[in-house]
Amino acid sequence: MAIRVMLVDDQALLRTGFRMVLAAQPDMEVVAEAGDGAEALEVLRTTEVDVVLMDVRMPRLDGVEATRRICRQVGAPKVLILTTFDLDEYAFSALKAGAGGFMLKDVPPGELLAAIRAVHSGDAVVAPSTTRRLLDRFAPMLPTSGSASSGGSTAVLERLTGREREVMMLVAQGLSNGEIAGRLVLSEATVKTHVGRILTKLGLRDRVQVVVLAYETGLVRAGGGGI
Repeated sequence: MAIRVMLVDDQALLRTGFRMVLAAQPDMEVVAEAGDGAEALEVLRTTEVDVVLMDVRMPRLDGVEATRRICRQVGAPKVLILTTFDLDEYAFSALKAGAGGFMLKDVPPGELLAAIRAVHSGDAVVAPSTTRRLLDRFAPMLPTSGSASSGGSTAVLERLTGREREVMMLVAQGLSNGEIAGRLVLSEATVKTHVGRILTKLGLRDRVQVVVLAYETGLVRAGGGGI
């Protein structure tokens, strides 16, 4: 069954370009478009969608708030953020709001298609290098581990074992499961199990939210270093 995709961007030309790329894929179908977040929410009331490609900066309702409202709904489609990294300082907030991934608008078509398939299957699609660049940029905006506002967030890490904290730190530094396995001398299956337990214990949706929480609590700081 084809992946049903919705395009949300205030630039019609960009939507046309994305539609052409997706239309050439036998496993994808563009079922809806919207020019801003408000229109997207209206369309989603009557249209079945699997993955939303969401711009960040749009009139009326931006992509961050639209993502937040979409992800609150039961059975909501996955949201993949498409943005211009150097300009959009809302991308981090969109990931916190529940987006399943973050991609640049100038991403090669092959990577965009792979990202859509990954998000549809439930995986996060923030590539390790992008994770590091994104969070190194936004980490200074987050509370430090010693600030009063971060105390509650830091406490949640006490639910994790020492090994799970190690794995979480490496996930937040942008390492893949294979790279973490090599670093900790574990099997990749064991690392995957640890990641699953981290998600369950902390009530997180995916690896993206693991990264966000690691930076919020100060487990990892700008520059990729652990505490």
